[in-house]
Amino acid sequence: MFDTPLKKIESFIDWSGRTVSWLSLFLVLVTFIVVVLRYVFDIGSIALQETTTFLHASVFLIGMAYTLQQDAHVRVDIFYAGFSKEKKARVDLFGALFLLLPFMLFITWVSWQYIVDSWTVLESSREAGGLPGVFLLKSLILAMTLLLSLQAVTQIARNIETILGKNNGEQS
Repeated sequence: MFDTPLKKIESFIDWSGRTVSWLSLFLVLVTFIVVVLRYVFDIGSIALQETTTFLHASVFLIGMAYTLQQDAHVRVDIFYAGFSKEKKARVDLFGALFLLLPFMLFITWVSWQYIVDSWTVLESSREAGGLPGVFLLKSLILAMTLLLSLQAVTQIARNIETILGKNNGEQS
């Protein structure tokens, strides 16, 4: 019943992660340009330097859900590595329900006014020659909480399937 919506959510998170990963290439290129301009031509650019910040933040904030989906987050798994598939599902279910989702709710709650205030003034860089659209960058905080929450919901469902023995060999 829920399999189709879950697959759509997983596909969207997969697409968003793969898409935003291309920003890493642009981040490297912009950083290279900043370094060459600064140390070879003695030219500085606030806008280019801020571009690296925007790209870096975008990759991390949008890429978090994809990283979680791919089980690529750093974890200290002294015990977890030796757990059975069902026990791993129970640990992951607990983590998503009682740690990840509440933390995403908390981040949304504490950042909401910060983001609204930024949108109210259409915040741009404080630096002369800096980038406009800081309010858009700050909005990525909410995009991150939404994507991670969606991924948590899919993991909760997949882990329940595993615990109940209904998982057809799919990764949780």
